[in-house]
Amino acid sequence: MAPFETIESAQEYIALLIQAVSDSQEAMAADVRAQAPTASRRRLETLNLIVYNLDKLSVHVKRSHRILNDLRTLRRLLHSERSRTEIAA
Repeated sequence: MAPFETIESAQEYIALLIQAVSDSQEAMAADVRAQAPTASRRRLETLNLIVYNLDKLSVHVKRSHRILNDLRTLRRLLHSERSRTEIAA
């Protein structure tokens, strides 16, 4: 099966992406804590900008995951209706 051939395969990819973003967020937060006492102001601003963008990415990826869940649910409902229609005919 090709990647993203089904909603479920896209969900698997998004789940991996959510984990990767989460891992990156944790690593960057640790970097900020470790470097805060000695880093230049510019470096701290850069690190904080990275943290901010990772937070935004996390929100978008989680929204995508919820949308895929909704699509899967709607597909199941649609298939259930079709099955009932075919049985009734």
